[in-house]
Amino acid sequence: MRLLVSGSLAYDRIMDFPGRFADHILPEKIHILNVCFMVNGLSERFGGTAGNIAYNLTLLGEKPLILATGGRDFGPYRQWLEQLGLSLDGIRLIPEEFTAGAYITTDLADNQITGFNPGAMKHPSQYCFDGLEPAASLAIISPGNLEDMLTYSRLYKSMGLPYIFDPGQSIPAWQGTDLLEMAGGALALIVNDYELEMFRNKTGLDHAGLQQYTPVIITTRGEEGSEIITPDGRELIPAVPARQIKDPTGAGDAYRAGLLKGLTLKLPWGKAARLGAVLASFAVEQAGTQEHRLSLAEFRERFQENFGAPPPC
Repeated sequence: MRLLVSGSLAYDRIMDFPGRFADHILPEKIHILNVCFMVNGLSERFGGTAGNIAYNLTLLGEKPLILATGGRDFGPYRQWLEQLGLSLDGIRLIPEEFTAGAYITTDLADNQITGFNPGAMKHPSQYCFDGLEPAASLAIISPGNLEDMLTYSRLYKSMGLPYIFDPGQSIPAWQGTDLLEMAGGALALIVNDYELEMFRNKTGLDHAGLQQYTPVIITTRGEEGSEIITPDGRELIPAVPARQIKDPTGAGDAYRAGLLKGLTLKLPWGKAARLGAVLASFAVEQAGTQEHRLSLAEFRERFQENFGAPPPC
């Protein structure tokens, strides 16, 4: 099955400040804030929703097609994707822009100040789907260029290509009518619990109302696991404990990749979500969203330890 992953490609540039922001910000001068934080250094990691989901899919033996944009500094990311054996055909380069980048500074109290430059993500990826067989394909629309999100949802529906709608952090940028249009006809809507509340506030609909647009609603709840609501009822999927927790940032994208893998195997939603729960547990064990490594044997072992049966992959 051909897997299509649209969303963002970004560099995460992470800095550690060896102090506390609160000690350097004067409340009475907040209206004329002018501060400089000397950091211990900078690390650069590959990120973005499309990149993270695609990376996790490679860990399970898949080679998805990424639909996104990169900028004039895309070279290192390109080499990384090539090392993973992923096609670059769906990535549009925007030479006048930088690749999207998040600049994150964290202090000793785990407070963060982040600046995000969308750069190339301001431009649509404009992939041409000629020759693609919709019945043998599966897509996920993740947060990225807004034009892409709306355009691809319309194209997938017109082509009869099944897709999962994952609006994530893009929700505040949309009107409720747009969100319902993109969710309408999707196989499933997947969000975390906070995003679900934003989605409901934007659309004015409860679960029953949302299911008139998409029959399956998947809500991830961190260490509390995930919830799947289908026309047949509600199922709770427990979280899989990690050996250690270093960084929960990439867990959601890993979960989505495992879910997609399960759907390619024609598994029911609950069993597919269990693959996602296992993969998410590996993601949080390393800092960064594409830093965890695992073999299929390790994946199968952890699945069996937690669910008492061998995995279907």
